[in-house]
Amino acid sequence: MRIGYATFAALVVGLAVLSAWLVQDPDDVHDMAPFGLPHAREYALNTVSRTLINPGFTVGYSEWRSNPLWVVYRLAPIRERRSYPRPRHYETDARSWRAVSPDAFRRSGYQRGHLAPNFAISQVHGRDAQRATFLMSNVSPQKSRLNQKAWQRLEEAVIDHFTPRFGTLWVTAGPIFAAKTETLASGVEVPDAFYKILLVRSSGEAPRVLAFRMSQQVRGDEALSRFLVSVDALEQETGLDFFADLPDDIESRIEAGVETEAWDLASVDRLPARY
Repeated sequence: MRIGYATFAALVVGLAVLSAWLVQDPDDVHDMAPFGLPHAREYALNTVSRTLINPGFTVGYSEWRSNPLWVVYRLAPIRERRSYPRPRHYETDARSWRAVSPDAFRRSGYQRGHLAPNFAISQVHGRDAQRATFLMSNVSPQKSRLNQKAWQRLEEAVIDHFTPRFGTLWVTAGPIFAAKTETLASGVEVPDAFYKILLVRSSGEAPRVLAFRMSQQVRGDEALSRFLVSVDALEQETGLDFFADLPDDIESRIEAGVETEAWDLASVDRLPARY
């Protein structure tokens, strides 16, 4: 039996509401996002997400777009490097109602871009968490110069530079969609750009944030500082509210501008790509 558009939309909304009610912010999610999970600023079908909890990271997954809208995770300095082999295959996430298969991007010109990164998650949270990063619910279509160059350079800077500098660090990452999106033959929508927000909080100090926005059209060798934006700008583009559990005055202050002084961004600004 085939269902109509309106019926499918109602099912998506109803199941998303049920999913949100069932999660109720358990302790493991709070550890990944102590300042609140991202949530839609205004109701719209394309901003509805289901909260999928994995070892080491949590995903806000959109059945409508067949994409994660956000991932959140906590990182810490690597004390001893673990030599886990990279998983050989991506996996369909059985929790998804409109399952995306590992070959959904085949011959599309896009690569499977991790939002919660394989290496950093494996080093901080272990083998099971690493395997979870290869679920398709953690993947978005990315052009190769973004995936293998600019995005990879930023991932490397976060785990190798920012965590030793600050200790515990919280990351929020996700796609940004244009008003009109390309849709692959598999039904997966293609983002126009991607964001990554870093948050640190030292004892007795207000949080600091550093936010990046990377277009699909990057060359890959640009200075990372070229991609800096405010969190407010990302909220406008994504329709999401970040860090809603912070006091309003602190949230407003840290999201309004771009402050780099404490981050020593110059040390990694021109970091070469691994690929």
